[in-house]
Amino acid sequence: MNNKEFISALARDTGYGISDTQRMVTDIIDVMSDKFMDGDSVMISNFGCFKVKKKLERIMINPSTQQRMLVPPKLVLGFKPNTSWKDKLKTESKDK
Repeated sequence: MNNKEFISALARDTGYGISDTQRMVTDIIDVMSDKFMDGDSVMISNFGCFKVKKKLERIMINPSTQQRMLVPPKLVLGFKPNTSWKDKLKTESKDK
């Protein structure tokens, strides 16, 4: 599902117009982005938790040249789904 399809489906389900729905989604993403930049987690009830994690500095070896390189620390965004979603996905995959 791409962005246009998502916005259309959300607008249809909520009864708002497409432009209003697009604005709401953009606002939600902007607020979440601000929280991520502050290092905060964002938890959405019955869905999951988005968390900013810090990856430590590490040494990597280039497989073709065997040269060692230092990879600097960085921040990555992780997502942990709600337990009920995990169970639903496991159940659905067994049925197929």
